[in-house]
Amino acid sequence: MMMRASPLSQARGFTLVEVMVAMAIVAVALPALLFSLYQQLDGTEYLRDRTLASWVAANKLSELQLVVASTGEIPLGDLSGEARLADRDWQWTIAQLPTELPGFVRVEIGVGFVDQDKPLHTTVAFLTPANAGKNR
Repeated sequence: MMMRASPLSQARGFTLVEVMVAMAIVAVALPALLFSLYQQLDGTEYLRDRTLASWVAANKLSELQLVVASTGEIPLGDLSGEARLADRDWQWTIAQLPTELPGFVRVEIGVGFVDQDKPLHTTVAFLTPANAGKNR
């Protein structure tokens, strides 16, 4: 008479070595995934800051264009100041450079955090006074 094995003795599970190998793979892969996730979050934050800085620069350019349109002159000298956008303080600078074309001025607007020297975003525009060319 042959003995039949019970269903419990036929059940096969993972050996200790297999479990340890699987845990080692997870232990190596999980920190790499977390590192990648943190890099993505840092990149997203940087892009958000650059976008906000570009909005501040666009606002300053619009303000400068309104001043030129109302006064007919481009304000002389470099300008700087602070602006608040999205619950953050931003430092902006406006540098004016001459161009080869008479009456045109190159304007560079740099925007960054208040505590940083290097701007996050720089916008370049060319302006001419509203009354340029009317005296000819």
